Amino acid sequence: MAREHTFSILKPDATARNLTGEVNAVIEKAGLRIVAQKRIRMTRQEAETFYGVHKERPFFGELVEFMTSGPVVVQVLEGENAVAKYREVMGATDPAKAADGTIRKLFARSVGENTAHGSDSVENARIEIAQFFSGNEIVG
Repeated sequence: MAREHTFSILKPDATARNLTGEVNAVIEKAGLRIVAQKRIRMTRQEAETFYGVHKERPFFGELVEFMTSGPVVVQVLEGENAVAKYREVMGATDPAKAADGTIRKLFARSVGENTAHGSDSVENARIEIAQFFSGNEIVG
């Protein structure tokens, strides 16, 4: 098994409801370690860059508006197969389809306000982490 890093965002719907600690507890209980974390207000430029892959999709503008609507918590998680593990811990994008005990089943309000983002590959995790963290901010 490969020890790796993945990137996580606790979205504005989570921070507005003071769920950071509860979500972090689920992450840590799953065996992932939070090795970097900070609360930020994502700028429009940061959100447009981060979600640039979706630029041509009809929901892009709404997604950028949502992600800049309030503070978010950006994180680097570490663990065995962290990318796949965190995606499992988050659950399906649609909270109605998410497995019991997953972050989205427990906390998400809707497909749009689904509490958390997680990288979908090791390569994307590296890119996403680099957008928000410098190397000396990641401490294990």
